[in-house]
Amino acid sequence: MKKVLLASTLSLLLMGAFAQVDKTTERQAQCNLTSKQLAIKGYDPVSYFTEGKAKEGKETFVATYQGINYHFTSAANRDLFKTNPSKYEPQYGGWCAYAMGNDGSKVEVDPETFKINNGKLYLFYNKYFTNTKKSWDKDEARLMKNADANWGKTFK
Repeated sequence: MKKVLLASTLSLLLMGAFAQVDKTTERQAQCNLTSKQLAIKGYDPVSYFTEGKAKEGKETFVATYQGINYHFTSAANRDLFKTNPSKYEPQYGGWCAYAMGNDGSKVEVDPETFKINNGKLYLFYNKYFTNTKKSWDKDEARLMKNADANWGKTFK
């Protein structure tokens, strides 16, 4: 009986570990990351909130949350992130908020084109005379509702 119980417990633990790996891998596949699984092209997610600026992080200050790496400008920002990572992560996996709201597509962003609304970080495409933040600002309520729905279909 003890052997059966031990084997069952071990099986459940292994299944949980594999499920976590699958969830992390799926999350990495859905998010806008560099080849090193780095979010926001290395920009510090905390600086958007604490300084109101997009600032490039340093490789010496790194934290990993659910398989995604983040760089920070300081140990203090890294430690603040660790207290509540979901507070600082960009919406829609770091993809362009406007594109997610417009048609659900995953479009690259310019980390320096951003908006914080209701304590959430939104990033936007801004290249070749196209700044999608301007379009987002004109119809934010509808686009945000659509983006939330589209992201819910993309990443569950």
